[in-house]
Amino acid sequence: MASIVAVIASTHHPFYYRASTATGDDRPPFADEWVRKITAFRETLTRANPDVLVMVGSDHFHQLWLDNMPQFLVGKAPFYDANWYNEEREFGLPKMRLQGQEDLSAHILRAGLDSGFDLAFSNELRIDHSVTCPIITLRPEADLPIVPIYTNIFAPPLPQPSRFVKLGESIRTIIEQWPSHLRVAVIGTGHLSLELGGPRQFGPQGPDPEFDQRAVQWIANGDLDGCLREVTLDSLHEPGNATHGFMDFMLMMGVAGAGVKADYVDTLDLFHTMEAYFTWYPSGAPA
Repeated sequence: MASIVAVIASTHHPFYYRASTATGDDRPPFADEWVRKITAFRETLTRANPDVLVMVGSDHFHQLWLDNMPQFLVGKAPFYDANWYNEEREFGLPKMRLQGQEDLSAHILRAGLDSGFDLAFSNELRIDHSVTCPIITLRPEADLPIVPIYTNIFAPPLPQPSRFVKLGESIRTIIEQWPSHLRVAVIGTGHLSLELGGPRQFGPQGPDPEFDQRAVQWIANGDLDGCLREVTLDSLHEPGNATHGFMDFMLMMGVAGAGVKADYVDTLDLFHTMEAYFTWYPSGAPA
């Protein structure tokens, strides 16, 4: 059977690529420290030596819109084009084409349906920066096949936070039941406190530093019970108007397992957001 060699959760700041490649006067003062942290974080995936990446993220109203908004969608294509024009224009993100792992996509879809998740799928999915940013930070060679899984964190009615956790738990079980010798890393990206277009967007840090600190502790310690006691669809409006992306972190906590502490934790306060990086090794840290 397949083995999960790493579970990784992180934020997905779209300006990292531009900041890390800028030179001279165009290079922001925080770029060197950001690159240093990302380089260390990248090593946690490299050490795991995966063959396949399952990528959990959320479409930012690029391909999915209010005329057809699935709650959970699995990409089922031989390849995925990225990014979108506005991401190239605004963030300087490069065009990419990523290979798909169709066998694992089909397995996740079939097993997901059989385990109570009515997953949508797409054979023509173009992906955005929620998937490509972690590729750029963790595997810039972009040489491994992927299975993208999109969640709805933007368009109400949203699934409950507990449903994200249950999906994470199911994803782990499903992958471990895949009849394959391949090594799989599950990578998910979301948000801590985040404000988009509101009065708290451009502060020196995230809009709710107290929430960020609690969130980092929940994730680092695998404290799903504590997290679920405090986090609701209503409460997530308070730290910032885009904080529902934290539910993707909760999904990844479900993959890692309740009570399982992260093997790697790091954070970085940036303008308007806290960046956060977590890695778990389900079978023990690689030598």
